[in-house]
Amino acid sequence: MNIGFDLDKIFINYPPFIPDRLVDKLYKQRSNSMLLYRIPSKVEQFIRIFSHHPFFRPPIIRNIEFVKSLTRMNKNKHYLVSSRFSFLKERAEAIIKKYEFDKIFDDMFFNFEDQQPHTFKDGVIRKMKIDRYVDDDLPLLEFVSKNNPKVKFFWLNKKVNKKLSSNLFAIKNLSEMFK
Repeated sequence: MNIGFDLDKIFINYPPFIPDRLVDKLYKQRSNSMLLYRIPSKVEQFIRIFSHHPFFRPPIIRNIEFVKSLTRMNKNKHYLVSSRFSFLKERAEAIIKKYEFDKIFDDMFFNFEDQQPHTFKDGVIRKMKIDRYVDDDLPLLEFVSKNNPKVKFFWLNKKVNKKLSSNLFAIKNLSEMFK
């Protein structure tokens, strides 16, 4: 089985003291109910580069340990699929090195060509024939789940556990993706 995981809010947290809603508001853009993500201006990029320093991005230890336990079983392929834009390439590489994600995942994919994140992830899911995918971005998951009806998608969140559609499930803990 091929399993894909997003990076932010799955394995590393947002910076402390910055509300998730603010991050989402700055990142996402709505246009006639069409899903769009903004590429930040140069000033915003500078702020985001600063805020993406590993010091401000603490690991989510329980999720990292869970995936490490999966890799020890050696049954599946595990992929890290992050929609981080190219201006965050150095920060992404620093986080990969600091938390040794290259030793956990079979391969890692980053959106360094600056595609729309939902389009980028949809392409990786298809290319790598991913069977299960976990992300914290519900609108993105709604998009990719419609395009990939045979894949099981999991929205990792802190509030709900339930089936959202035929192939999209809300979970509070990574281990729930195998129930």
